[in-house]
Amino acid sequence: MVVWRHPGKGMKSLRKELWFNTPSRVAFLNITAQVREAVRDSKVQEGLCLVNAMHISASVFINDDEHGLHQDFARWLEQLAPHEPVRQWRHNDTGEDNADAHLKRQIMGREVVVSISEGELDFGPWEQIFYGEFDGKRKKRVLVKIIGE
Repeated sequence: MVVWRHPGKGMKSLRKELWFNTPSRVAFLNITAQVREAVRDSKVQEGLCLVNAMHISASVFINDDEHGLHQDFARWLEQLAPHEPVRQWRHNDTGEDNADAHLKRQIMGREVVVSISEGELDFGPWEQIFYGEFDGKRKKRVLVKIIGE
């Protein structure tokens, strides 16, 4: 869904949802291209772009798009908050089995904000935006909110 608004003179706003359904429990998806497309669609030249996971067992973060690093993230997060045994976590007493996913999301973060300069995401070297999934195999969404002139 894309929602266009013009909140003030010269000010533009765009809201877009990105949907994902990963085939695995844990996954890291580079969503930079989809966010860049939303920035282009918004026609904002100078402003801010918020990208956030709308689920409490998923994350959005910025880092390098390097496969070994992503494997390191998965291993490190599993060491910090292992999925098994699921009975080790009090949250799972409710019948859930995703307490570890909530903890992993807390570590990796809910959202990122990126500056838009001259109509483009204003990144440092190697920076990319990622969706981190920690309780996959079901449909989840990411919000992209762009505001500026």
